[in-house]
Parts: sequence; structure tokens; C-alpha cells
Amino acid sequence: MAGRPAREHLLTSVQMARFVAHGYLCLDGVVPQDINAQALDMLPTGVPAVPYATPVDEAYPEGHFARDVIELPAVAGALRSLVGPDPMVDYHTVHIRPPEEEHAQALHADGMIDVRRDTFDIQLMYYPSEVTLDAGTTLLVPGSHLRRTNESDPGRYQNLRGQHRLVCSAGSVALLDHRLWHCGRRNDTATTRHMFKIRFNPTVPQVRLWNTDDLDDPAVVEELRTGFPWYEQATRRLEHVNRIRLWRAMTGDPDFDLNRLLTRVTKRPGRTAARA
Repeated sequence: MAGRPAREHLLTSVQMARFVAHGYLCLDGVVPQDINAQALDMLPTGVPAVPYATPVDEAYPEGHFARDVIELPAVAGALRSLVGPDPMVDYHTVHIRPPEEEHAQALHADGMIDVRRDTFDIQLMYYPSEVTLDAGTTLLVPGSHLRRTNESDPGRYQNLRGQHRLVCSAGSVALLDHRLWHCGRRNDTATTRHMFKIRFNPTVPQVRLWNTDDLDDPAVVEELRTGFPWYEQATRRLEHVNRIRLWRAMTGDPDFDLNRLLTRVTKRPGRTAARA
């Protein structure tokens, strides 16, 4: 990949806290039309697979639309903030939603054989053409990424309160925690919809990789407190505990807490944090 992104293109602490709470972020319309056109020429015939853990530069040579997308300043800065320098390509795939199809994809989470808790892969979803509400949008369930489930178990649910349908401009890029519940909705238009997805594996500890100048901004805590309408009242605190664990790992701050939720169970007399 290209060199280190300029600091102004890295995510802020507030944006990172929002990612930890929501499980995704979207960069709307950041890819220029010439790259979108190149992608639309290539995607219908597929993109050859690459072996697991291929460096980005080997997976996508210069001039390849995927390499151009990844090296755009906004995309490169967000990726650097989330997975650090020199991530590996786990896999990539082309998702095609045919026109006027009769079914939608079931809600699911990807790769749930991965049982890590305090680290994550990033799934980049690139949309080279506009995605309207009728065009088979990607449906996301904000805040679902830290609720462990088997890969297809969420498919029993339909229309969760607070779900988000990713309506976006041509050239948009979504970056997802690999555990986020999502699915492709039915395409009711007369036009085929294409999406290119890459899963990135970090090769460095995911600790303070972003612009931390605003780490003490009160808005960070407010983002981490965000609730979603599909949460059950009794388990809302468990979602906060999961976020606290992840934020502690990402910031290297073992004492960060919200309402002393995690401190109460890790620092009891006779019980150490390592055993908790």
C-alpha cells in the first residue's frame, strides 16, 4: 500500500468511538467516477481470487480499481486507523444483486469461527454505482457486532428496530467490523447492483492507530454510550461492557469504564482482572 496517510485523513477518537458503538462507518461518494467505471467493467466477470493473507500490493497491482480505491486518502486513512499499516487480504468477493429478483439474503454475520473478542478484521464494501432504497441495499444492524452468535442464527429475525439500509451515492465505501449482522436486500429495480467486498486482517496490534488528539473529548464517552432500539433493556449494559473491553484494548487504557460497569466485576476482593 501507499505510505502513511496524512494525519488529517486518519479517523478521530470520536469517529473511532462511534465505530466501536455502531460497528461500521460509511464514506459516501468518495471514489471518483473514472474508478467506478473501471470497476463496473470488471465486476460482472468477477475478480480472480487471491490466497489467504496476501499483501495488498500483491493482491491488487497498480492500476487495478481495488488498489485505486484502497489508496484514496479518505479510505487509506480510515483503514490505517482501523487495522493499521500493511494489512493482509483475507479474501475478496463480488456480490451481484440481479434486477427484479424475488428473494433477499438472510441476516447473518461473517466468519463466526473467529472467536477473538478484543480485535477485529475490517470488511470493506465498495459500491461503484448509486444504491437506492429499491436497489437491494445492504441492510446493517447497528451495534450487533459485539453480540456473539453463530453465523446464520440472526437469519431468524426480520426487520429489527433501528436497522439501517445503506442507501448511498456512486463510489461509496462502507467499512464494517467483520462481526456486524448484515444482509443484501431484494433488488426491485431493472438494473443489476454490484458490490465488491474485501476482508482485511491486521498485522499489528490495533492500539491507538488513529488521530488521538481528541481522546479526552467528552463526545467519545457519549458515542460509547449510544443505545439502539433493538436492544433489550436488561442487556443494554452487557453491550456497554463489550464496548468497554474493546475500547480498553484499542486505547491501551485498562482503567477506562462507563458507570464502573466493568470495574465492578474485575476488581472485587479476591478476584483479579486476569481471571474475570
